[in-house]
Amino acid sequence: MEEMNVDEKEALACCGSTQFAKQMALASPFPSLDHAVSAARDIWFNKVDVIGWLEAFAAHPPIGESPSPSSHTTSAQWSKGEQATAIATATDSGLQELSHWNAQYRQKFGHVFLICAAGRSAAEILAELKKRYMNRPILELEIAAQEQMKITELRLRKLLSAKAKVDSAGSQHSMVAVRQAEEDRVGIIGQHLTASLEGLPGKAPQVQARTRPPITTHVLDVSRGSPAAGIEVRLEMWKGSQPRPLFGEINNGGWVLEGSSTTDRDGRSGQLMSMVDALSPGVYRISFNTGKYNPGGFFPYVSIFFEIRETQKLEHFHVPLLLSPFSFSTYRGS
Repeated sequence: MEEMNVDEKEALACCGSTQFAKQMALASPFPSLDHAVSAARDIWFNKVDVIGWLEAFAAHPPIGESPSPSSHTTSAQWSKGEQATAIATATDSGLQELSHWNAQYRQKFGHVFLICAAGRSAAEILAELKKRYMNRPILELEIAAQEQMKITELRLRKLLSAKAKVDSAGSQHSMVAVRQAEEDRVGIIGQHLTASLEGLPGKAPQVQARTRPPITTHVLDVSRGSPAAGIEVRLEMWKGSQPRPLFGEINNGGWVLEGSSTTDRDGRSGQLMSMVDALSPGVYRISFNTGKYNPGGFFPYVSIFFEIRETQKLEHFHVPLLLSPFSFSTYRGS
């Protein structure tokens, strides 16, 4: 496995402390993602001083507000994504209350209220803000530093995972990419390339062989800022008499198990289905035994339904779960 490099600019996007960014760049390269995260934690808690902590805090917009135009572009994009659930679940009055408490918090503690917001609703965040407002400044500074580390780890994992995918795709499929560029039909989605040569006369379409199952998932525990290991996962496909399950009757007979697995230490499931080149179009369901993982949470289990169409059967579908005790979200990834 190739070593992972993090330059100063990339580190600064993960954590807005220049002290942290310089130390991470000096410590680079890393033999693995876990080594990079471990180094980041050591640097943040043992080598960055309080001034560096406050500098990192200041790089974040208040919860419910957009990043400033002067913000680092990548950091601003990540910040928007991390606050997406909060913004989507907030009412106008809720945003006003958040703004009021953000101002109260800053007046008391001298810095922005910091929380790993990914996957958390506006109501959850507001409740935590009110709770932490009662803390003594010395305690709150430590809590804010812990939350910053959660955010840094999420971003670092996102950064290095994306770079690893690009490097892998480039080394394994460079010739395919050249042919696609000539056809102006380049399509790189994570580690998966689909090569289409329909534009060349006399040549049949060619499909790059898959390097992983066509449907995958992972689970991230956003309340802890870490992958969720040990969650049971089931993948099923609808094969009932109706073309698709009817709303209100989704638990009737007709679901056929494709495969099951348990998430590993990186939160990723094992193989949930056979390594086929072309998926069968239809409705699929991924279910997660969240109640077993978090007995005190709100969701005994979570099921995600999605439909794969005839025109999409050669694509890859990554359907992750971002989980906290009282909220969850998902998206189609690569």
